Amino acid sequence: MSEKHTHIEHRDDEASKLGMWLFIFTELLLFGGLFLVYSIFRSQYPTSFHEGSLELNVTIGALNTMVLLVSSMTIAMAITAIQKKNKKLTLILIGITLFLAFVFLVNKYFEWGAKFHHGLYPGSDLMELLDRGHHLYFSLYFFMTGLHALHIIVGMILLIITYVKVKNESIKHDHFVFLENGALYWHLVDLIWIFLFPLMYLIS
Repeated sequence: MSEKHTHIEHRDDEASKLGMWLFIFTELLLFGGLFLVYSIFRSQYPTSFHEGSLELNVTIGALNTMVLLVSSMTIAMAITAIQKKNKKLTLILIGITLFLAFVFLVNKYFEWGAKFHHGLYPGSDLMELLDRGHHLYFSLYFFMTGLHALHIIVGMILLIITYVKVKNESIKHDHFVFLENGALYWHLVDLIWIFLFPLMYLIS
């Protein structure tokens, strides 16, 4: 009976992983489409896009890149920790990942806040006064970085659920597929930002 139960559990885990990979594929298609749209408009308005990028805070963008890279490392280390039956370290590493995600959002809040303070946001009078190239750049900036921030929030919710599951031992050394899927999603969030940062902030 236990052997049959293990087999069913293994099959459920594989289905869960496959489901996550399919979801990640759809997310890559979504952002891939946005990157394509961005590339087309950037080729049409290179000067406007370059000038628009000069209004962004490269320091905050670079800091957020480092924050996400470290968070990807800590969530990967959490998987290793749970495999080694180190529940306490797993919880610490998930907690650090959540803290870094929060730092990312705080940085983004201040970055967006500065734009809003100067009247630059979707639908504002200032946006409507911009020429087509600048308007397209900032529209894409707010939409793509906003969509990414939403993914960060979803990722944080997944990690909070994962933290609780590890704490109550629903996730253990021999059953941690939920943690693996959460880590995969988090790596996706990191990967998207690695493309977003140079595209939006480092236009030469």
